[in-house]
Amino acid sequence: MIRVEDLTAGYVRGVDILQGVSLEVGRGEIVTLLGPNGCGKSTLLKCIGGYFFPRQGRILLEGDDVSQQPMHTKVRSGALGFVPQTDNVFTALSVRENLLVGGQFLPPRQRAERLDTLCALYPVLGQKRHLSAAALSGGERQLLALARALMPNPRTLLLDEPSAGLSPKMLQEVFAAIEHTRRQETVAILMVEQNAVEALRISDRAYVLAQGQVAMSGNAQALLRDPRMRELYLGGRAA
Repeated sequence: MIRVEDLTAGYVRGVDILQGVSLEVGRGEIVTLLGPNGCGKSTLLKCIGGYFFPRQGRILLEGDDVSQQPMHTKVRSGALGFVPQTDNVFTALSVRENLLVGGQFLPPRQRAERLDTLCALYPVLGQKRHLSAAALSGGERQLLALARALMPNPRTLLLDEPSAGLSPKMLQEVFAAIEHTRRQETVAILMVEQNAVEALRISDRAYVLAQGQVAMSGNAQALLRDPRMRELYLGGRAA
């Protein structure tokens, strides 16, 4: 699980983008971070991931304090998988080679078994495992990025804008894959997403950030029906 306690963080000395943020994601849950551009969503994801460290507060993964651990340490230990918004596959490599890179710290036999498991979980990747990643559609690349992050069998998964740049059909396929991943892998998923309606549809809970703080939180379906949520973040008043 993920537990963030009173997190304060920023990129520039003296400027705090996150101001006392707290949240939780349980094992097997999908939790979405929502809010306007610049509110701190991706910053929070990167801080949890270990791209940079918080100034105050704690980040706990499965009860272990990883606040000062860099990304590579969390990934190598199997504590965390991270799917960035852009540049999330190696287009010069094949699908199979991308997956092997994701499992580079696993013993050879375990890595091969894990690759087969994920190709079965995402059949389109199994069918195209020997093709270049550059030949994949946008949605297929997102599936590949997701599968590669899952290669070390992480206990938690961070997704940054998984629907970015996708057609409506591909968006539905990627979100269905995220739901399927939660059921099959029993992983805690924290997702930043601009498509609030679709994200809330597959989520258990959500947090809404505003100016670096949690403005709203709760059950995803309850937030979807909340008049304040609809007026401020979903583009219209509730019926």
